Amino acid sequence: MQVSAEMDNKSNSLLLLWGIGISSLGDFVYIIAINIFVLDLTGSAAAVAGLWIIGPIAAILTKFWSGSIIDRANKRQLMILTDLIRALLVAIIPFLPSIWLIYVSLFLLSAAKAFFEPASVTYITSLISVENRKQFNSFRGFVSSGALVVGPAIAGVLLLVTSVNAAIWINAISFLISAYLLYLLPNVEKAGKESQALTIKMLIDDWKQVWSYSKAHSYIAGVFFLGQFFWIIALGMDAQEVVFIQNVIGLSETDYGLLVSITGIGYLAGSSALSFLAKKLSIRLLLGLGYLMVAAGYLIYAFSSSFLAAAIGFIILGFFNSFSNTGLVTFYQNNVPVEIMGRISSIFGTIQSILQIGFVLLIGFSGDLLPLRYSMITASMLIFCSSILLLFLVYQRSRSIYYRESMEEVSL
Repeated sequence: MQVSAEMDNKSNSLLLLWGIGISSLGDFVYIIAINIFVLDLTGSAAAVAGLWIIGPIAAILTKFWSGSIIDRANKRQLMILTDLIRALLVAIIPFLPSIWLIYVSLFLLSAAKAFFEPASVTYITSLISVENRKQFNSFRGFVSSGALVVGPAIAGVLLLVTSVNAAIWINAISFLISAYLLYLLPNVEKAGKESQALTIKMLIDDWKQVWSYSKAHSYIAGVFFLGQFFWIIALGMDAQEVVFIQNVIGLSETDYGLLVSITGIGYLAGSSALSFLAKKLSIRLLLGLGYLMVAAGYLIYAFSSSFLAAAIGFIILGFFNSFSNTGLVTFYQNNVPVEIMGRISSIFGTIQSILQIGFVLLIGFSGDLLPLRYSMITASMLIFCSSILLLFLVYQRSRSIYYRESMEEVSL
C-alpha cells in the first residue's frame, strides 16, 4: 500500500510538473509573439510598451479580492477554468481588429493569472507532502528556467517557418493541454466544501483576518514580505536594464542579447544543480545563500563597466535565482495555513504590484534627473542590505521551528 501511494504521489507530481512546464513554455512563446503582433499591427513602440503596463494594473485591480474567492473555491477546478479562459482569450487575439480590444483581452488574461497562481500554490501545498515540497519546488524552478531558455528559441523558429498567429495559437493549445493534465490530478478539497458569493463585508473581514494573522505571526509575514520586497527592487533595476547596458556601460544590442542569453543559461544551470541538491540543502541555506548571492550578482552588475563584469553579475544572479525562490516558496508553504493561503498570496501580491510600479517609476525618473549609474548602484545596495537582513532573520537560533523539513518535525 505504501509503495502504491508513493507511486501515485510521483505520478501526480510528474503530471503537475508537465502541466506547469507546457504552460510556461507557451507563455514564453507568446511573449515574443504578442510583442511582434502588436508592433506589426500598430507600428508603435508606445503600443508595445503598453503591453508591460497592463499586467501590473490588472494584478492590482484583481488580487485584492481574488484570494477571498480562491480560499473558498475548489482550487483544482478553478485552475482548470482559468486555463480554459486563458486558452480562449489567447486564441481570439489574432482576430481582434484594434489595439484596444487586444489590451482588454490581455487585461483579462492577467486577471485570470491572478487567480491561477495563488490557487496553484495552495493546490501544490495540499497535494505535495512536507518532505517532498522542497524537491518539487526545485524541479518546478528547473521547468520554468528551461521554458525561459527554450521558449524564445521555439518562438524564433515558429516565426521563421510559420507566422505570428500560429505562435499565439500554440500558446492557446498549451493552456488546453495544461487544463487536461490538471483534470487528471486528484481533488484535494474537503468533502462538502462549496464556493460562496463574494460580498463587500466578506472582503473587509478577509483583509482584517490577513492583517490579524500577519500581526500574530510577524516573523512569517516579515520573512515573506522581505523576500518579495527584494524582487520588487530587482524588477525596478530590470526595467532599466537595456538603457543601462547600452547607454551607461556602452555595449551594443548584440552584446545585450548575449547577456540575456547568458542569464538564461545561468538560470538553467542553477535550477539543474538545485534539482539534484535540494534534499541535501536546508531551507535556511536556500533562503540565506540564495538571496545573498543574487544580491551580489546585482551589485557586480551595477558597478560593472565592461561586458565581462556584467556577464559575471548576470551569471551569479541567474544561477542562484532558483535557490532563493525555492527557499521562499517552501518556507511559505510550510508555515502559512492552507485555509488562508490564497488570501495571504493575493493581498501581499496586491501590495507587491503597487510597490513594483512605484519602484519602476522611481528608478526610471531618478535616472533622468541623476546619472543612471547612481540610481542602479543605490538600488543594488538596497537589495544587498535586504539580503543581509533576511540572512539575519533566517539564521536566528530561536526561529528554527519555522524551517522544518519533515512531517515529523511539523507535528512537534
